[in-house]
Amino acid sequence: MSRDDDAARVQECLNGNPQAFATLVERYEKPLFNVALRMLRNPEDARDVTQTAFLKAYQGLEKYDPQFKFYSWIYRIAINESLDALRLRRRETDPVDDQHPADGPGPEDSLAADAAESGLLDAIDGLKPDYRAVIVLKYFADRSYDEIGLILGIEEKTVKSRLFTARQMLKDRLSTVGAL
Repeated sequence: MSRDDDAARVQECLNGNPQAFATLVERYEKPLFNVALRMLRNPEDARDVTQTAFLKAYQGLEKYDPQFKFYSWIYRIAINESLDALRLRRRETDPVDDQHPADGPGPEDSLAADAAESGLLDAIDGLKPDYRAVIVLKYFADRSYDEIGLILGIEEKTVKSRLFTARQMLKDRLSTVGAL
């Protein structure tokens, strides 16, 4: 599916065919879930965020501008929902669930690899949400600087700056705990 296909599905939905949205859900459900999971590190919260993002997208389809990529628009909704969930969690001060993402390592991995990944995920989890979002989108969702800027609604130079700062913060955190 291309940008034109996505825009056509949105238009079909706006013209009264809600089934057209099902193809968009099918295409973007797993990537959105994985981004939310990387942001939240809790599968239930990630499922909730993914579902809420699709619901908000469906309710706001008339706001979608087909000049832009649909995935940038829906990723932005999912990231904003993830940031809202993080703010809510911070207020509730719940402990972070240390679950692996859907496509992450399985139980057959070595303890050393699990410990290294856990240390990295803990370090990422310790970043402020703005920095965590750029790290997750760049390294876990494999998005370009331009795409990240579109998703987060910031300029490309701001993306680069946040990524640089986030990497420095991660380097400092990981070297402090002896993971580097």
